[in-house]
Amino acid sequence: MGVRAVPVVPAAPAVAAVRSEMDVVRPEFVPDPALSRDEMEALQREIAAAALFSDDLDFDPAAFEDASSLVAGVDQAFVDDLAVSAIVLLRDGEVVERAHAAVETEIPYIPGLLSFREGGAILAAFEQLDRDPDLALFDGSGRIHYREAGLATHIGCTLDLPAIGVAKHLLCGDPEAPLDEKRPAGARVPILADDSVETAKPGTTIGYAVQTRQFATAGRHVNPVYVSPGHRVSATTAADLVDATCAGYKLPEPTRQADAYADEVKAEYAE
Repeated sequence: MGVRAVPVVPAAPAVAAVRSEMDVVRPEFVPDPALSRDEMEALQREIAAAALFSDDLDFDPAAFEDASSLVAGVDQAFVDDLAVSAIVLLRDGEVVERAHAAVETEIPYIPGLLSFREGGAILAAFEQLDRDPDLALFDGSGRIHYREAGLATHIGCTLDLPAIGVAKHLLCGDPEAPLDEKRPAGARVPILADDSVETAKPGTTIGYAVQTRQFATAGRHVNPVYVSPGHRVSATTAADLVDATCAGYKLPEPTRQADAYADEVKAEYAE
């Protein structure tokens, strides 16, 4: 696979750049699109077994907003068969660095196997960062996945990086309450493992539908986002941290910024 990238946007001048490429801690987990579907699914089961769905963070999540932690937002865009991964790094809600990479995709989109299509570009983008994030929020699933190994879990385990999946649609699992009811901002509905999640005991809380924003007027409503732990974070803490990183929008600020950056870079490649 080849990597193409336009120059990385420089960091904000108030923060000195210290080059520190993120290491692949578990090379056996690096997404390989050449694997068969059965091999990919088997690897996901291994990743789920290795993932830590409890808190192992280098900061106090209860004091997150005062901790000056570095939070990465990760999102992807596509230009034909080119996967563009964009990472935006924030501290105290301010962007301090942006990086990206583009990699030719080798397989089509297959539900449940997204990381094997996009993972190469994501890992290449992490290599471009000058700083190591304390936490990464991915546009995609974590534990809310058929084998508990969504994009956030796969990349989080590969890098041994605390990671959270923030998805716009529910991939699997059983909401504890109906999701078509209008709920106020801050409300949460547990997502429980059911027969669609083959690696988890039924009834296990694998994530939450989190109402990050809501309209005050009747007749209009905002859908929740689906938050799940990727690695080294619990389901409850994942929901807390997503709430803490929202800034009045439906999406948490790190992935909202990454989405905008991905569109910006995509436009450059499309020219």
